Amino acid sequence: MSATPEPTLRPLRWRHLICFGVALALVALDLWSKVAVFELLDQAQAEGRLVRDDASRPYLPWLGHWLNFMENYNYGAAFGFFASFAYVLVPLRAVALVVVSILILRAPRGHRVYLTSLVLIVAGAAGNLYDNLFNLDKKDFDVLGMTVWVGPVRDFIDFHVPAWNWHFATFNVADSCISVGAVLLILSGLGPKSAEPQPAPGAGPRGQAGGPTGPLGGPGRTPASTPASTSTSTSTSTSGAPADPSVDAGAGADDARERT
Repeated sequence: MSATPEPTLRPLRWRHLICFGVALALVALDLWSKVAVFELLDQAQAEGRLVRDDASRPYLPWLGHWLNFMENYNYGAAFGFFASFAYVLVPLRAVALVVVSILILRAPRGHRVYLTSLVLIVAGAAGNLYDNLFNLDKKDFDVLGMTVWVGPVRDFIDFHVPAWNWHFATFNVADSCISVGAVLLILSGLGPKSAEPQPAPGAGPRGQAGGPTGPLGGPGRTPASTPASTSTSTSTSTSGAPADPSVDAGAGADDARERT
């Protein structure tokens, strides 16, 4: 009887609802942090509390000039790459969001690190995609004679090394989710692996080679070794027939007649 093939998508369960609930909470945290920090930067600029580095970039010190808040609008991918191809990145982010959501639904039980990585990635992709679609400060791109409007991603977290006057690329909560999720995905082995149980050494299936079979089809006992006396008597009986007394008496009478 052929086995029923496993469905493509597993039934929606509580763990799936929890995963998407956590992802939505992270998206809400990302969007709230963007609004709150940008309003804080506007207020600090009005009060003259912003500090400028050697390149005249304003920022608000947070932790000893090492970790700051800096306003930045990013039309590209991480670290500002591919800013001229924002109209390509937006559909790619949408496709990635759908694919990772399907992977969450198909994730088996017991792979918590793998599932956590997917939740972080889908949350980060959704947070940045929201900015691309709904940010009012949009930029137009000419694509095959058509005008495509793409909103920038709002970045504000700035890591600064004052001794070198070096700034790491600004990022946001969504970028942090994607980065941590990617690391966890690598640590989890890039997805679940189905490991088939290996039989124990010397053990075989029922009724086949690999072990004796018991009366009910299970493994049976190995017969105990035969005592030495039993093996000796068996070998004697098989090597020759036992002596017949009548035959020995007849042979003795013939010898006596020959002597007389």
